[in-house]
Amino acid sequence: MLITSVHAKQLSFTKEVQENSYLFNYQWLDHDKVRQSINFSLTKSALFERFRMLKPYQGEFAQKTILRTIKKQLRKQPLIGAHAVFKQQQGKMVIQVKGRDDEKVATAYQEIKLIEQEVTKDYFQKNYYQRFTTHDQQTGIKVDHVNIAQDSVADFKALKPIILDIVSIENIRKVTNFVLSFVQSIPYSTLESRLTSSGAGFNPPAKLLWENQGDCDSKMALTATILRALMPRIDMAMIYIDEHAFIGIAVPAEANEVSIEHQEINYLLAEPTGPALYKLGSLAPESELAIDQGRYVVEEFHSDGSF
Repeated sequence: MLITSVHAKQLSFTKEVQENSYLFNYQWLDHDKVRQSINFSLTKSALFERFRMLKPYQGEFAQKTILRTIKKQLRKQPLIGAHAVFKQQQGKMVIQVKGRDDEKVATAYQEIKLIEQEVTKDYFQKNYYQRFTTHDQQTGIKVDHVNIAQDSVADFKALKPIILDIVSIENIRKVTNFVLSFVQSIPYSTLESRLTSSGAGFNPPAKLLWENQGDCDSKMALTATILRALMPRIDMAMIYIDEHAFIGIAVPAEANEVSIEHQEINYLLAEPTGPALYKLGSLAPESELAIDQGRYVVEEFHSDGSF
């Protein structure tokens, strides 16, 4: 999707096992064709335990799990004057309420509806799923990239002094462009459809580094994670267009830079995906066209004040 005369180039990548971690070593050419390098460690826990439960969303499995949880709750707190029957109907498990008093049956249905909403919300949060609506109102289930990034930040805090030492100045633009060139140089893998893949192909930040490849959603989440570790108080956003994603950072735009306004906050946009090398404020032509035409969805990634 991203075509330009300047492409990112990863010169070398190695990882070495240590006692409780792995040491990652990278070399690449940045936006100005200057050789850059970085070495850092990630714990084995971050690499192999953090999102061990993360799997592509499966509707039938999710429904069965949610219904089992509802059954458990109803056993602990039975309905008053009614009882629930779980049965198959047109290939789906449904809940029917039976009782002699129509008013109590109606009340029981409302109670079950509230329980189902709470159980579903909890299931989605624990498994990093979210309902997603595209700019043209198509709906589906995707990975909750914001919470994945938020819960990854602690594992990447050690990168802050390393990156700031390399960049040598705490300048948002210089720091962001260093991170962008690093992520853009990591090999790209094709994005599966968000609405039909339900998260297949997505790599959380640490796993992306372990496999040394990621699609645009994965690279967006990695970039947001590293930038949040570097700049804990800055507001960011994740922006989705058809078959692509990038980030926004709440810093003022300069002449000819691409930005959007969302909920009264201006976000300067950036392309983490690669292999094209784009600095902060520049997008691929296809991405800029989608922004100009309003064909995008924004998810806020604001600081929670905990860092």
